[in-house]
Amino acid sequence: MGKKKAMVPVEKLDLSTVKYEPEVIKAPHLTGLMLKLFVRMVEAPVIGSLIMSFLKKQNKMVELLQDTVIPEAPMFKPEFPPQDAEPSVVTADEEGKLEDRVELALKYLPHYDLPSCWSGDLLPSFRYWKIRDYAHAYRSKIVTPSMVAEKIISVIEECNYHKPPTPLLISFDAEDIRKQAEASKKRFEEGNPLSILDGIFMAIKDDIDCYPHPSKGATTWMHEVRSVEKDAVCVSRVRSCGVILIGKANMHELGMGTTGNNPIYGTTRNPHAMDRYTGGSSSGPAALVASGLCSAALGTDGGGSIRIPSSLCGVVGLKTTYGRTSVEGSLCDSGTVEIIGTIASTVEDVILVYAAILGSSPEDRICLRPPPPCFPDLSSLENANTLGSLRLGKYTEWFNDVHSTDISDVCEDVLNLLSKNHGCETIEIVIPELNEMRTAHLVSIGSETMCSLNPDCVDGKGVKLTYDTRTSMALFRSFTASDYVAAQCLRRRVMHHHMEIFKKADVIVTPTTGMTAPKIPPSALKDGETDMQVTGYLMRFIIAGNLLGLPAITIPVGYDKQGLPIGLQLIGRPWGEATILRLASAIEELCAKSRKKPTSFYDILNIK
Repeated sequence: MGKKKAMVPVEKLDLSTVKYEPEVIKAPHLTGLMLKLFVRMVEAPVIGSLIMSFLKKQNKMVELLQDTVIPEAPMFKPEFPPQDAEPSVVTADEEGKLEDRVELALKYLPHYDLPSCWSGDLLPSFRYWKIRDYAHAYRSKIVTPSMVAEKIISVIEECNYHKPPTPLLISFDAEDIRKQAEASKKRFEEGNPLSILDGIFMAIKDDIDCYPHPSKGATTWMHEVRSVEKDAVCVSRVRSCGVILIGKANMHELGMGTTGNNPIYGTTRNPHAMDRYTGGSSSGPAALVASGLCSAALGTDGGGSIRIPSSLCGVVGLKTTYGRTSVEGSLCDSGTVEIIGTIASTVEDVILVYAAILGSSPEDRICLRPPPPCFPDLSSLENANTLGSLRLGKYTEWFNDVHSTDISDVCEDVLNLLSKNHGCETIEIVIPELNEMRTAHLVSIGSETMCSLNPDCVDGKGVKLTYDTRTSMALFRSFTASDYVAAQCLRRRVMHHHMEIFKKADVIVTPTTGMTAPKIPPSALKDGETDMQVTGYLMRFIIAGNLLGLPAITIPVGYDKQGLPIGLQLIGRPWGEATILRLASAIEELCAKSRKKPTSFYDILNIK
């Protein structure tokens, strides 16, 4: 037996000895027949475990999880030290009326500049219609929710006949949309809309319950073993604000992928380039928002699943602190890394939807003790002064470890603009044990997924999953109980590193993804693909948000030389949503002139 390696206790780690280690993933890229053969082999009783054991050794997972002594105690879900109050914020009452919370968030948004919104020819660049634009159009009788509904319905029905198909929704009921729109139209006619969100169209990812639609998780069978009796908590909250729900959005099967590839329902296309992936797993929600069909969408984020597609599609995606929103009524309601969050075309729309859906579950309130939720005050000049005091933590070697320097250059330019225009200081930080963090996240999400799906797999449903999902399941099945405990010991170490960083930095800044939207290989459309190199690039910067439960947001900041969107990610302190939203709003303003209209865009509010 070889001697076990021992890690230095976390508080004794000397940061000056930490060297950045680029991520190296050793795994084959497979599509078509080769992928099918590989799945057959990894699912075979003896040879499968040998292949998985070899791959894990190649990627140094066995060395870390089984041959290393980790001195820290396990942390089985995020545990946060008490946090200082955020400056220049408005505190909301989590127990109060939803509509009051949304009204409070609305009150502290920047001034709504009506004239420029409606004289499109005066606008210097492309601009998405915002929730406040829809609200104004309804109140001024320019359009009605029913008129907008008809336009959305016709586009969605057309999408099914596109060549190639652009499947945005998995479940869609035109009559149900008409009924919701008619009810909203009536409320406007009577002069009593429920909130600023009344008549706003939203899509719900297919792993979140939205009654009466089934929740399939983009599988062929999940709705057969799990019935939907009511809305998920987050969905019922937006519905009670008057939101019109257009159906269940397409996704990577069971959320187990970063591209959005789906051979069952079809692969959603990127509105900026139809031969490119949207990113996943919230592929449908991001594409619907980016193409102008919805003001916002609800997605889930267990491994970047909101931020990756938002970044690749050029929209805003917010991952809240773990426990800030309830995940009750979703397929991921028993995990320790997932949240339900918002995708929208602008930061202010993210704020309004966030105001509606926030609210911890009773059990999270007991064990996480969340402070009251806050919104940034964006309505006053004091906001600019608050921005100037922010310190942005940047780990340069990591920040620059991207597929194309277009990404790091564009993101660097934004940091320079923040310094020049708002006085934000960028400070150099070091984040130790990034590869350990990735392994801990993979084992955590994999083991928790396996635990929830095991009864169905034993029941014979596993073979009905797509080939890339089955590849992931074979890996997850190989994790042991001791691997899971080791991953939780690593979680405590990595949490310590980040809490130390937040003593000197307010926000950690990174590119959102290490590459822009990858091309869809034609051979991957029928049977899917597994490409861990692409997954590694797409997930490079997003893991801390999930393993540690930290809030994070992606904002579109520019394009690469091929015209594909680039996102900048802000990672905040626990419960620090208001700070990252404030900074995101300032970044959005600095980058507004460079925003481009997607190739596939529908001007839904412009009814002609």
